[in-house]
Amino acid sequence: MKLLDLIDPNVTFISELEDAGCITSQQREHLNNIGQRRGIVDTLLEFLKRRSVADFKKFTNSLAKYQPQLVPLLETGDGKVQF
Repeated sequence: MKLLDLIDPNVTFISELEDAGCITSQQREHLNNIGQRRGIVDTLLEFLKRRSVADFKKFTNSLAKYQPQLVPLLETGDGKVQF
């Protein structure tokens, strides 16, 4: 199973990403209107690709609150975030 299949893009998590400054309010609205789980995750990752490394760190911090078991899949052995 791929990481993309494991991320649960529920409304609370998407709102947390906006509150953290990881995505914009327009991006949050767009994600909430997609409807399909995989489509939401794919679009979210497209948004994150265009953001800064700091925003990606905000994403991993938010992910740690909702699905902490997934964060190690994004980190290298030395604790650095991998892309």
